[in-house]
Amino acid sequence: MTESVYLKTNVKVEPLWNNWYAWPLLLQPATAGCITAKLHLRILDSYLQAPHIHKAASKNPAMRGGPFMDYSGGIEKVTKLVNHTRSEAADLIKISEALTELNTLLTEEAQGFSLAELYEKIPDILKGYVELGYDLNNNPSFRLIEPLLYDSPYYKPEMQSIQLSFIEGDDRSFVLSTPRFPDDAELNLPMPFDDPLVDRLFRMKYEAGSIDICDEIKARFSLDEKQTEYLRSFFTSEAPPEPAKLPEKGLRIRYFGHATVLLETPEVTIMTDPVISYKFDNATARYDYMDLPEKIDYVVLTHSHQDHVMFETLLQIRHKIGTIIVPKNNGGTLQDPSLRFVLKAAGFKNVIEMDEMDELSLPDGKIMGLPFFGEHGDLHIRSKLAFFFEFFGTKVLCAADSNNIEPRMYEHLHRIVGDIDYIFIGMESSGAPMSWLYGPLYPKPLDRKMDQSRRLNGSDNNRAQGIVEQFSPKQVFVYAMGMEPWLTYISSISYDETSGPIVESNQFIDFCASRDIGAERLNGQREFVVC
Repeated sequence: MTESVYLKTNVKVEPLWNNWYAWPLLLQPATAGCITAKLHLRILDSYLQAPHIHKAASKNPAMRGGPFMDYSGGIEKVTKLVNHTRSEAADLIKISEALTELNTLLTEEAQGFSLAELYEKIPDILKGYVELGYDLNNNPSFRLIEPLLYDSPYYKPEMQSIQLSFIEGDDRSFVLSTPRFPDDAELNLPMPFDDPLVDRLFRMKYEAGSIDICDEIKARFSLDEKQTEYLRSFFTSEAPPEPAKLPEKGLRIRYFGHATVLLETPEVTIMTDPVISYKFDNATARYDYMDLPEKIDYVVLTHSHQDHVMFETLLQIRHKIGTIIVPKNNGGTLQDPSLRFVLKAAGFKNVIEMDEMDELSLPDGKIMGLPFFGEHGDLHIRSKLAFFFEFFGTKVLCAADSNNIEPRMYEHLHRIVGDIDYIFIGMESSGAPMSWLYGPLYPKPLDRKMDQSRRLNGSDNNRAQGIVEQFSPKQVFVYAMGMEPWLTYISSISYDETSGPIVESNQFIDFCASRDIGAERLNGQREFVVC
């Protein structure tokens, strides 16, 4: 009889793509090519030319989030990754070059006349994967046929891996600028995210399984004895703690940090933008994976930024999820890959799209998708929704990073949904320049002044006030905006009391208090029950 064991709760999981922390734009082949060619290789080459500059910059808090590798090892691993990337991702790099060539072709030759003759001039690597067209002002553009890209040699699950280690603190290198180089304290398993072993392994955090899984992993990935012994240390015979029981009636709302809200009734469980931390010795107060219910009926994703669609969390809870709801999008624009296609390619089976004002009826309530303006640097992005929930007559709005740049939109919504009892909203009112996230997708660098004017920001005090005045809530919760110590590796945010978003959110909380509306800026964890 084999021993029954659990995966320890303090095992950290980092899903990787070509040694880089995986996020949606690294899975879609066209965007992966652009980021590889115009960001990853440039950072790696820059490090090899001047590692001392990167090491100095990574120690400066003001430089956090910049294109500087936070790496103290030797250059051998960096050189190896550069060579591997240029070899294994050569066709993705060619896609990036071809997209630039296609943009030049459209700029120079598409003048409002028929585009039929331009198809033969499309770079060969893109032929059959793009459609050309005009808008009503005769501005030319192209549309990617995304499903075909995922069924092509350019989708590369062989570049995906799962890296496991023990977590002892919250500090990690910023994911957009620093690749992961496994050492003796980390175990890298090269397997695609849709591998059934992923769900089997992470289910063992909650349900006992056979220790024989170690022998299976050893054989499959040719682990040596030292690696196998390290793998075995991830497991324990001690059962994990039971989550707190749900009240017999009413709506329980739990805040897990960042933009992650768990709504539970006796009949249904919903989680927004799952980003979940781990517990370890001396960790600050937080909910973790052990605080999750046995099943999460619906996960709703507001938009595709790396701090809202986190594979690190989604893969670990995939076996718990009934359905994932994502914003509807089949536009095929380079800057806006379909979340449904991304998740399906990564092995998520039940993914449905919701459009603006669509409703989904649930026991004792409903979910509705609402328009989401702002936070995307004025790019046309369809893959974004705020979510409205109603249970037992209680109305909740999770607005993510919505920026109230057009108050009339909320007037229109108020006619439909009425006053809202509880509002959750982000107020990261400064925001990085648009190129911080989307720069590698541009055919040429954006003008600096233009880039600085187009920020990835949410509402400031005045704009948040407009939302409150429109919906007259009982309580407003401002998301922690990346202040939790376990989020800096994904957000790069480091605030103090003089930081703009802190000042703006403090003013907003004071405004709410002056209107006898409860308001607080969340940080880490919070729970309340609405009966």
